[in-house]
Amino acid sequence: QNVFFPGAGSIYESLPGALMQTLGWTLLWAICSTFSNYILGIIVALMINKQSIKLKKLWRTLFVMTIAIPQFISLLYVSKMFAFPDGIINSMITGLGGQPVHFIDDQANPWTARITVILINIWIGIPYLMLVTTGILMNIPADLYESANIDGATKWQQYTKITLPYMLFVTGPYLLTSFTGNMNNFNVIYL
Repeated sequence: QNVFFPGAGSIYESLPGALMQTLGWTLLWAICSTFSNYILGIIVALMINKQSIKLKKLWRTLFVMTIAIPQFISLLYVSKMFAFPDGIINSMITGLGGQPVHFIDDQANPWTARITVILINIWIGIPYLMLVTTGILMNIPADLYESANIDGATKWQQYTKITLPYMLFVTGPYLLTSFTGNMNNFNVIYL
């Protein structure tokens, strides 16, 4: 029995049912992984690129460090963090008086395992998208924002009429390849 496909038993007992379960989870996984990384990466980049943020280079460096470590090593470390019953996360839970949780092992609740894997993928994916988005934000002409300020546009209007359309235009191909890549992303789930 697999954590991500509970109750399937032998895959040959109900091949169409197992196929639909697998396809459903794969589509949900790809959608959640793609758009959560995309939206949160943009938010982090916007926060770091604000004029009022101090130590911008430090923040970017901290995020780049997570990219510098190979994904294989990061995922193996994360699997040890969520290990039952003595991983770091379960040690913190038991230290606070709770019971250890099966996050990603064979006895995990399927939805707990799925949400955990999506959160792990967010942790791995946001830094890369933050760097891409930062580069795009730096290339949006400042004249557009100055004109919008003169015309009395609010920050939200500037974001929805200037920043977001520009970002979507430039990152559209990335979204498509990211979605396709997440459909085939075996490493995050397995490791």
